[in-house]
Amino acid sequence: MKRIEMKRIAVLGTRTIMATIAAVASFGVASAEVQGAEWLAGAASVSITPDDPVWMAGYSSRNQPSQGVSQDLHAKALVVQDAAGERFVMVTVDLVGITEPMRSDVERQIKQRFDLEPSTLLMNASHTHSAPEVRIDRMQLEERESAWIERAERYVQETSGKIVSAIGEALNRLKPSKLSYTHARCGFAMNRRRVTDRGVRGGPNPKGPVDQSVPVLRVDSIDGKNLRAVVFGYACHCTVLGTYDLNGDYAGWTQYFLQEAHPDTVAMFVAGCGADQNPYPRRTPELAKQHGRSLANSVEAALMATGKPLQGPLRTAIETVPLTFGKGPTREELSELAKSKNIYQRRYAGRLLRQLDENGGYIQQYAYPIQVVRFGNDLTLIGLAGEVVVDYSLRLKQELDGPTVWVAGYCNSLPTYIPSLRVLHEGGYEGGDHRRYTNFAAAFDKSIEQRIVGKVHELNERLCPGEEQR
Repeated sequence: MKRIEMKRIAVLGTRTIMATIAAVASFGVASAEVQGAEWLAGAASVSITPDDPVWMAGYSSRNQPSQGVSQDLHAKALVVQDAAGERFVMVTVDLVGITEPMRSDVERQIKQRFDLEPSTLLMNASHTHSAPEVRIDRMQLEERESAWIERAERYVQETSGKIVSAIGEALNRLKPSKLSYTHARCGFAMNRRRVTDRGVRGGPNPKGPVDQSVPVLRVDSIDGKNLRAVVFGYACHCTVLGTYDLNGDYAGWTQYFLQEAHPDTVAMFVAGCGADQNPYPRRTPELAKQHGRSLANSVEAALMATGKPLQGPLRTAIETVPLTFGKGPTREELSELAKSKNIYQRRYAGRLLRQLDENGGYIQQYAYPIQVVRFGNDLTLIGLAGEVVVDYSLRLKQELDGPTVWVAGYCNSLPTYIPSLRVLHEGGYEGGDHRRYTNFAAAFDKSIEQRIVGKVHELNERLCPGEEQR
């Protein structure tokens, strides 16, 4: 298949990293041009396509490394600064997820080089199932050859460096800008959980809950003549394709079409709460391209509408909330499971038995990161970690008072699926069966939804204009 590259966007090579850092180190915002500007903004993009074959993420049934590249993968950065000098950095990547080591590495580097605090950084992954595997522990758990693990570790390290370089370049490109919000709709996402008398089955469920909104943040030049960046979201798995070609799935195509239509614009996809949503129909490259075109058309429709101007101040916060688990299996039950004919059940039993032997017990809780970003009283952006089901987006957009609410999943870390209380009770893959691919001995307990929603409310109230930010 022909390799598709993004067109007419600023793509950084690795040789530009030091030059970018040096430029940012000397960058100032005191010029007469920016005095009194409501916003400064800058965006940049860097290719993160590996040079060599790698083990791919997303489908456990794959039994060989990547065989080619049908579309380049990218990391992109948008930096926004308000009139008081407060900054927000959004990073999007064409990867299955953001790992905790990757997030920590980027945090450390941008603090050291650019004096940016962790709360200002939101990282989101498209969750394409056609990208390199970056969850090193997942590869070890599946007993891959050490050579592929070493290659994955090197790729993660290189990608973190490229993300930092993109952030540096975006900082270097800060210019007076106008920010506005608008939205549209797109219809190919459908709930993939069918509740039957035999339990939850996978497949299209036209009656299931969905969030087919397409939120759009546009960044224009101060005179309104140039679209510098467009950030758009959608709540749907990037699972059209499952081949051995590296690609960005439908989200990659959407960004490609938007950048083709808008020269010098950086288009950034933000994955929403689509853990229980699939694109339908799927499974062919033509359908990936078709869905990408459909979503691009929705973004274009939003861009045609009169957007809601965004004003400051810019406020950011990130904290963790402990999520706790139910009761795990006994050692005797694990010993029986270890005899299963199913290789994934055997591996799962083996991992948990090692936990019992080495730690005397199972993992009891997970420190779940939640991020809230407020653009004055005009827009609230919520970043939730993991594979979040659509119920969270629907609930939070109903409950939060004040400005427009945009809820994203797949932010900052990828622990596992994050079910709502409804999905937890129904069971099925997203409700707990997925844990056979994790280190967790049990599903989350029934407090999960209220803990997450409660922390979102707490952070949002703290960041309301007039409240002191802690």
